[in-house]
Amino acid sequence: MTAELEKMSNFAATLADISGPIVCEHFRTRLNVHSKSDLSPVTIVDRNVEVALRKRIEETFPHHGIIGEEYGPVREDASHIWVLDPIDGTKAFISGLPIFGTLIALAIDGQPVVGVIDQPVLGERWVGVKGYGAQFNEKPIQTRDCRQLADAALYATHPNMFDQGVDEDKFDGLAKIVGQARFGGDCYTYGLLASGHIDLVVEAKLQFYDFMALIPVVEGAGGVISDWQGNSLGRGSDGHVLAAANEKLWDLALNYLRA
Repeated sequence: MTAELEKMSNFAATLADISGPIVCEHFRTRLNVHSKSDLSPVTIVDRNVEVALRKRIEETFPHHGIIGEEYGPVREDASHIWVLDPIDGTKAFISGLPIFGTLIALAIDGQPVVGVIDQPVLGERWVGVKGYGAQFNEKPIQTRDCRQLADAALYATHPNMFDQGVDEDKFDGLAKIVGQARFGGDCYTYGLLASGHIDLVVEAKLQFYDFMALIPVVEGAGGVISDWQGNSLGRGSDGHVLAAANEKLWDLALNYLRA
């Protein structure tokens, strides 16, 4: 691993070490829940985590950019940009379900090179570094070698993320052909895919900060992640995401999701 990537990976882990205690302190406690303009929920925990992460980034790398879910972007034209989702799965968090996570990504020249999915309540952390694989709790991981849709386990966070009509029909068509299909999980399911426990995740209406950290983890473990047309994910993506355990399964799933 290059010296820079090792430094950035270690720093991403430090950020997760900062966020974890804040999350754990408030998990399964009574919280005031507010609705944002898009009606999605937010708590003081989401905001406190992002403030803490931004503070450490500003102190350590003042020339790096930051894009987070809760606060406005800074230095968007920087070569190095940290992408933060303090609690991906706020609905799960406020319900006491430990299937949410803190997402931390570093993009260099627009390409995600470091990704962290951190679930501090369970003490579980996935880290991916572009070109250098992925790890779960510091041990290398590999996606499952599932090659047939009939054998595949498919997850999505919630059926409401698929618009009625085209998106819903495409997802339903795929869900009917796989071995099993279940809802729930948010970012946690991508970690499960990277660790070889499930095979497909199909979602829609995701934001930039929802998927950037997932890319190095999924790809580093041997999986494939793209939009529903097979294109790489980035700032201009439309929010449709397909993650698959391998290229063969990805190609089969795309046949159901492509326009």
